[in-house]
Amino acid sequence: MGERVEIVEVAPRDGFQSIAEPLPTEEKIAIVEGLIAAGCRRIELGSFVSPGAVPQMADMDAIAARFRGRQGVRLAALVPNVKGAERARAAGLRELVYVFSVSEAHNRNNVRRSVDESIADFRAVARVAQDARMALRLDVSTCFDCPFTGAVAADDVMAALGRVREIAEDAEIALCDTTGRANPMQVRALFARAMAEGGARGWAFHGHDTFGMGVANALFAFEAGVRVFDGSAAGLGGCPFAPGATGNTATEDLVFAFEEAGIATGIDRAALLAVADRIARLPGACLGGHLRTVPRARALPGG
Repeated sequence: MGERVEIVEVAPRDGFQSIAEPLPTEEKIAIVEGLIAAGCRRIELGSFVSPGAVPQMADMDAIAARFRGRQGVRLAALVPNVKGAERARAAGLRELVYVFSVSEAHNRNNVRRSVDESIADFRAVARVAQDARMALRLDVSTCFDCPFTGAVAADDVMAALGRVREIAEDAEIALCDTTGRANPMQVRALFARAMAEGGARGWAFHGHDTFGMGVANALFAFEAGVRVFDGSAAGLGGCPFAPGATGNTATEDLVFAFEEAGIATGIDRAALLAVADRIARLPGACLGGHLRTVPRARALPGG
């Protein structure tokens, strides 16, 4: 078909943060190296947040130092505020991810601020990114459902996007199904509406597989014109500030779905599955996905 998508691997950030016990820094680094070797060309290394809020990210400076200057791969860090952005800049990263929620309740639980405060901080983070010539991505959480208040109206999402459109003209915007509660028709319709109004450099989809809709939702986002998709190897993850939200959509499941449909990802399926197996052995990991559990020969190209 000649089509191609980008997969953003988020296990080192969205996945690791869901594990309570601190993981050895060298193990995290080895997993990232494995993901790079498998062909993952966009990876969220972690987040520059307070260790008190997310203890698993306490070694973020050390991890960033190990990958400083790495060529051939785009490495990003999530930041909740200007302080985090400055730390990422000092660590030599070239990409920032900023997050806020459409839902007031989730935003206060996730980043301990009002939506108004988060949007004001986004403007300041965008200035840091512009001054440092860093790529910027905006993750808009709870675009379909909030774990505290339920369904989120598409009109509310569009209103939130309207508030950041001027700030985000040079940013990639990801619409996030934080609880995995969205259905494919919703995903396609919301992206079609958001993309028609513009206001971003590009669009991405971040999905969870809590209700088994992760891959289907990604495919319908693709139909709407999205070409960037988040995945977490072995389905590792689940937002610690979203009760009931289990793992992210498994990267290997996304790769299988796209590649089997003739849509290239650039990722070696066998090598990715080997990393997913390693992640699955991490103590306390909340896992998901399907491809890792089928007979391996059937999971690989030509199987």
